[in-house]
Amino acid sequence: MRKMRSEVYNQSTCIVSQAAYQYYVEERTRAEISENLGLSSPTISRLLKRAKKEGIIEFKMTEPYLTCYQIQEELQESCGLKSVIVVPITEDETKENEESIKKQVALEGARYLQRMIKDGDTVGLGWGGTMYHLIQYLNPCRKVNAGIVTMHGDIAGCNPKLDAKTLVRRAAMAFGGRNVSIVAPGLYTSVGEVERIKEQKNCQEIFDLFEQIDMSVSGVGSLYPDFDSPLATLNYLNQEEMEVLKKEGVYSDILLRFLKKDGQECDTSLRDRTLAISLETYKKIPCKIVVASGRKKALSVDTILKGGLVDVLVMDYHLAQELMKLRQMNENETA
Repeated sequence: MRKMRSEVYNQSTCIVSQAAYQYYVEERTRAEISENLGLSSPTISRLLKRAKKEGIIEFKMTEPYLTCYQIQEELQESCGLKSVIVVPITEDETKENEESIKKQVALEGARYLQRMIKDGDTVGLGWGGTMYHLIQYLNPCRKVNAGIVTMHGDIAGCNPKLDAKTLVRRAAMAFGGRNVSIVAPGLYTSVGEVERIKEQKNCQEIFDLFEQIDMSVSGVGSLYPDFDSPLATLNYLNQEEMEVLKKEGVYSDILLRFLKKDGQECDTSLRDRTLAISLETYKKIPCKIVVASGRKKALSVDTILKGGLVDVLVMDYHLAQELMKLRQMNENETA
């Protein structure tokens, strides 16, 4: 008798729709529905599965959330990334809300970092406007005994709030861990000056520490088609250096390193006059997180993807759309 009664209920779309409505619309628990319909909890679970399978209940992800998810999946698979996070910005990108979008991306970057970091990790930090906000968003209630190290020399002369050692110190305070900074400028007038700094004991120890970094977080600067990166606009580079980079075909910068369209480092004297982690060492870091915002960064993000300089990419919806258009154009040109 029980078996016959169960089969009757299982064949009834009426009972399926009742269970689905009570669960998904009225948000009742399975236990409440079970008691209301006089059915066991396992039966309710089967009815809910059938409701989805037969289209009695349907789910729809709205925009821009659907596109964000699709881009995440496509980029992660096609580029071999560990993770892609596309922040669903609902408003159009304008000059007025540029900073607001940057903060939303920085917040997601901070959340990802705090989800992944663990005791004993060594984390390398880069400089930048997005990084400035990211570090402000770190939750001080989530303490982790991790080491924080700057991955390049000081650029405080450009903008005090972007001072790398200050950012590292604040990050270490948030996590409750230790911090190590390069107390020296990021760019020198000669290779000899850089070599002398590297020979100092404390600097040698930091460069040795670069080899032990488990996770890094940085932004990326835009230098094509316009020199929008703060390294250009805040007088880090002089006019002659900018002209040399333009001739070399510079597209972007990351960690004070300048990249061409193919993601390779520009072959200029700046490479040897810069006090920063080398790209060869940087590539060995197991988890390289890059946070970026704004459509104009699409070419820059494309260069770091081509250069294998990112494992986890955090960006906003508008940048993600522009990046996908760019990659589609590249595919069509090579087809």
